[in-house]
Amino acid sequence: MAAFISTGGLILLNHGEPEPLQYAANAAFLATLYSDYLDASDTPGWYCGPSFFKTQVLRDFSTSQVDYILGKNPQNISYVVGFGQKYPKHVHHRGASIPKNKKVTCEGGWKWKESSNENPNTIEGAMVAGPDKNDGFHDLRANYNYTQATLVGNSGLVAALVASSRGGGGLDRNGLFSAITPLSLSPDPET
Repeated sequence: MAAFISTGGLILLNHGEPEPLQYAANAAFLATLYSDYLDASDTPGWYCGPSFFKTQVLRDFSTSQVDYILGKNPQNISYVVGFGQKYPKHVHHRGASIPKNKKVTCEGGWKWKESSNENPNTIEGAMVAGPDKNDGFHDLRANYNYTQATLVGNSGLVAALVASSRGGGGLDRNGLFSAITPLSLSPDPET
């Protein structure tokens, strides 16, 4: 899968198709996980063709993607509901868009889905699908390509946030990688 960089710095791992943040969040997590593995195996980095990349490149990539999701982007919007001053208010989510204590049939929910009013219920911490390939974002409940909150995206974001919290040992604080045979990669060319 090829990666494309949006104008604002998001690495589009889905060829610029809709709902890119689920891919960015999961890639951010995996990049940190791999850098922790490399650290645990005393491997300073890896070769990609003739170029050598230190493990810090993985951490920097992970940080850049999480920062983008949290608001460091051309729209200056956090794609996590309730985080920061500016975030999506029309999340494509049945529980967020239908007022509390309303008994609604399956078809009855369309009334609120099509409403232009902000969601009556805030689903704090939910990451939405994200911008288009040009960093454009439309806070429209009816367009799930921008505003849908998914389990796969949000689990990736939680994992990336835990991985980036590195407060003492990264993800391998408990010796997760201690039983894994170290990679036999070429050493850092600078050492």
